[in-house]
Amino acid sequence: MKRLIEPKVNGLKLIQNEFNAYQNHAFCERPPNFFSLELCGEAGELANLEKKIWRDPSNLTPHETIPDEAADVFIALMNYCNARNLDLEEAVQIKLKKIEDKRLKGLMGKIKE
Repeated sequence: MKRLIEPKVNGLKLIQNEFNAYQNHAFCERPPNFFSLELCGEAGELANLEKKIWRDPSNLTPHETIPDEAADVFIALMNYCNARNLDLEEAVQIKLKKIEDKRLKGLMGKIKE
């Protein structure tokens, strides 16, 4: 197995900083646990839509709201990372390297040859 080109997440830091500036300007300060709970709630709403699609693929209503719920999850994650002073771009880059290292060792389940 050969090493793949390392995935890049360049630009995420800029997005995170812009979210932080907006959040600080528009809303009062909230603690990280608020955003953690918000993230769980938003991810739950997205998961519930997927459950509805799985249960009844002919129901198109959930399909229409998936982008909105996915955006809510992303926004809640940005706000959580900012409240915790986490550099998400750096964290994702480190994690992707760990995943690639595991993939090379055959520890990531079925892999594409």
